[in-house]
Amino acid sequence: MANHKQAEKRNRQRIKRRARNLTHLSSMRTYVKRVRKAIADGDVEAAQSALPIALKAIGKANSKGVLHRHTASRYASRLTLAVTKAAATTAD
Repeated sequence: MANHKQAEKRNRQRIKRRARNLTHLSSMRTYVKRVRKAIADGDVEAAQSALPIALKAIGKANSKGVLHRHTASRYASRLTLAVTKAAATTAD
């Protein structure tokens, strides 16, 4: 419980930032899940079309400070690798 005026203000700011960050994080996770689900269902075309949208969401979360840059890079590379592997498996 905040006892000082500045601490109360910081608490209000923290709550606003948390809500904003959760919005970015939630939308990013939704786009990533769409790609992963398309891969799991074997729908490579859907995965390839959803990948740029997911990568854009990951980059946006990174630029907003929601994700650490290394974490964002790891998510992007692993997601791209998964789509590439799925496409290679389908091509064979």
